[in-house]
Amino acid sequence: MAADGRGSGSLSGLTEGEAQEFHGIFMRSFILFVAVAIVAHVLAWMWRPWLPGPEGYTTSMIDGAQGAVSNLLTMLT
Repeated sequence: MAADGRGSGSLSGLTEGEAQEFHGIFMRSFILFVAVAIVAHVLAWMWRPWLPGPEGYTTSMIDGAQGAVSNLLTMLT
């Protein structure tokens, strides 16, 4: 069973090279996922902050959309 070099001391059954390759792919995909999640949270915060201001959540959805568009346009220019 251990003649092919697999399973000798590894719980996963992967060789050292395979384990390092899997780890590299896993870390890259995890970092990409976290980056996308951070961007999504920032955009959601710009659209509608999670903590209300001094006057509370009194703005309408149209005002929030107009504010998000104006913020986006100022970032692009």
